[in-house]
Amino acid sequence: MTTTNPLGSAVGADDRVDNAGSAAQRERRKRILDATYDLAKDGGFDAVQMRAVAEQADVALGTLYRYFPSKIHLLVSALDQQFEDAQSRLQARDIPGDTPAERVLYVLKRLTRGMQGDPKLTEALTRAFMFADSSVASEIHAVGMSMTSIVTQAMHGGAVERDAITDDDVTLARVIGDVWLSALMAWVTGRSTAPETAAHMETAVRLILR
Repeated sequence: MTTTNPLGSAVGADDRVDNAGSAAQRERRKRILDATYDLAKDGGFDAVQMRAVAEQADVALGTLYRYFPSKIHLLVSALDQQFEDAQSRLQARDIPGDTPAERVLYVLKRLTRGMQGDPKLTEALTRAFMFADSSVASEIHAVGMSMTSIVTQAMHGGAVERDAITDDDVTLARVIGDVWLSALMAWVTGRSTAPETAAHMETAVRLILR
């Protein structure tokens, strides 16, 4: 299912354009991701074609493949960007709840509602995550790290210093992130309803953080 770079050999993780590069590179990357979101919102996974993304983002097709070697790399990176944006919003506010479980559930419910509000986009991002193979390992790792950061921040009630986060915090956050992504995929594929997804997550989080 992966659309690979037709312009040359496979592009390794170390060869890709650094996300923290020049201002022009960052702005170009943002245009690419914005175009990806727009196409996915309208038509889901199948609507995100590399040539269409390049045209809408006003970049050369070869440039697009320098940033993202395949459609799967692109969509998984777009998923990570959503999580990074959510993490930034969390850092700017206090998270309500008297216990870690209550705070984590508050955050995950808001995140879930936001993603369920754009079903075609969410379908595209989660399908790419499911289809990803070992060539997308670095992007998958980034998604996991972003999700772990979201959950650990919620556990501590907001922005937290790195040295305040314990190994146990990280382990629990990873389990919760895995369960949440699995529940979201079940909703996308029609195996569970939105209320069932919410109930499943509440049960899991309360058991994990009790």
